[in-house]
Amino acid sequence: MVHTRLDGTLFSQMVYLGAQKLKSNVKVVDALNVFPVPDGDTGTNMNLTLTSGVDELSRRESVNIGESAAALAKGLLMGARGNSGVILSQLFRGFSKSVNGKDSIHARQFADALKAGVDSAYQAVMKPVEGTILTVAREAADMAVRTAKSTDDVVRVMEKTYEQAKAALLKTPDLLPVLKEVGVVDSGGQGLLFIYEGFLRALRGEVAADQEVQEKTSVSHADLDTMVEEHHSAQLHLKTEDIHYGYCTEFMIHIKNSTEPDKKMFSEMAFRNQLDQMGDSLLVVSDDEVVKVHIHAEEPGKVLNFAQQFGSLHRLKIENMREQHANILKEEEKKAGAFAAAPTKQVPYGFIAVAAGEGIADIFRSLGVQSIVEGGQTMNPSTEDFIKAIEALPAENVIILPNNSNIIMAAQQAAQLADKPIAVIPTKSVPQGMAALVAFNGGASLEENTAAMTEAIASVKTGQVTYAVRDTKMGDVDIKEGDYIGIAEKEIVTSQADLMGTAKALLRELVDEDTSIVTIITGEGSKPEHAEALALLLSVDFPDTDVEILAGGQPLYPFIFAVE
Repeated sequence: MVHTRLDGTLFSQMVYLGAQKLKSNVKVVDALNVFPVPDGDTGTNMNLTLTSGVDELSRRESVNIGESAAALAKGLLMGARGNSGVILSQLFRGFSKSVNGKDSIHARQFADALKAGVDSAYQAVMKPVEGTILTVAREAADMAVRTAKSTDDVVRVMEKTYEQAKAALLKTPDLLPVLKEVGVVDSGGQGLLFIYEGFLRALRGEVAADQEVQEKTSVSHADLDTMVEEHHSAQLHLKTEDIHYGYCTEFMIHIKNSTEPDKKMFSEMAFRNQLDQMGDSLLVVSDDEVVKVHIHAEEPGKVLNFAQQFGSLHRLKIENMREQHANILKEEEKKAGAFAAAPTKQVPYGFIAVAAGEGIADIFRSLGVQSIVEGGQTMNPSTEDFIKAIEALPAENVIILPNNSNIIMAAQQAAQLADKPIAVIPTKSVPQGMAALVAFNGGASLEENTAAMTEAIASVKTGQVTYAVRDTKMGDVDIKEGDYIGIAEKEIVTSQADLMGTAKALLRELVDEDTSIVTIITGEGSKPEHAEALALLLSVDFPDTDVEILAGGQPLYPFIFAVE
């Protein structure tokens, strides 16, 4: 198949199939995480980022490639999570700018757009590192430009782009020693390769247009549940007196392979029209085998009797919404509590901190943070999450503490989109975030505070205890799956089967005669007596060191140590 022009429709098909290819390989990409800690989330972040782009593209899809690319870029930009997601968003932001205003593009323009995306991504990264997704994207785009000089076939350009991306990915361990040490290729580069594979398949016509639409819109049984739950959530904003149909009724119909005989043929349109007369808030989602139904009805038995004509009923759930309404509103208030501490009047400074665990959030609130964005190692907030937090904070200046190296870029991207002065302090851990807040001076300017808070980060050493998710070797440390590992700053320094043995060994690496304060932040998997034993050990070995114990409640990390 030959394509000499690439329009918005074909480009959209490429994106949909690329997203599908990445989504089906998320675990493969996650497993390439270099460090054997339970936060291998590159694939997850890229998938969530691209899903946000696909959602926006599907709403604004156009035959005009400039318009389709702009829709994708906007969705990616707002949904970007983690460093890999931000870089992915920048790749297609540059692509979009390059094709802006064009109805369709030829092969050379396509190659130039890929190159423009790479340029945009490199500009977004403060210190670009070779051997990463950036290298894979750059070498692939350079090949695209060279290929487009000798052919006007977009398919051929994409073929060579994909081939070069694969070759560049295989070379990443030679460029980044840590990859070679662990024996993996770069995870972000692998994610991009899956996307490009989907692009190529779409251009080759391996998935027909009508089949692509079906794949884009078809859902798994789990997806059906998710869609119904999201729809149900929207009903939580009803007032009690507005509930005319009192029973939230949900069920599934197996329309194929039903265990019951003599069932009617199912027509979604006719089925939906009939149910629409029995209640409101109706949602019917179906595939070839299963129908998922959500409806607010006053007579749920009547609904079920009608539905049973088409197949066997499963997973029935009927809730009295009038009785549960008060609890539902209370739960919604709890979910909306992320900004509960935010001031209601305009203040000179507002703080946003990323935290995982209610105890960690409370620690930051006690240090003056008004807005907590939930997130951390395994759940990186998106650019849009930060923008919402910024908009909800009535402050003249906003200071953001990401508290994780994989969240800094998303925070910086949000800062660029905000309409008020924003400073992102590049805190890579909870202890660094705490140290930065202590250095804040309410009487100083934003620039002065940025400098002081950034300088304060260097005054604290961070230690973390977690567990290994696979066997590996890091430097001189042999690591076994399930063992505890101690991380000093970014280096794994010990791995043992015993939690306390690991924690003690890590403290010995971090604490010395010059240490004045050690803060022990306890998380899930540790007990109060564990922290007290560590404090006793420190008081004996380092009697001049003050020790403080805080309950953080953070997941995955039984201990976080701040050493100053």
